[in-house]
Amino acid sequence: MDILFGNNSWAIILIAFWSLPWKGVALWKAAQKNDKKWFIALLIINTLAILDILYIFVFSKRKSLENLPMIREEKLPTEKQV
Repeated sequence: MDILFGNNSWAIILIAFWSLPWKGVALWKAAQKNDKKWFIALLIINTLAILDILYIFVFSKRKSLENLPMIREEKLPTEKQV
């Protein structure tokens, strides 16, 4: 194992302790919002919690287009109606 990690095994452990809680929260939020694409991306891609933090604070706050209320087009009165 020393050949693989060298003297930096503490750095690997520190990185794991840093990214694991962020990944857990991001995956939880993606599952709650039923964001299947984000869930898969967060599960596979490891960016040292950068993508996870961005999802938690930026992308999970955005409303999806399906949840937005429908905007009805109201017809403006024509000259004859005024």
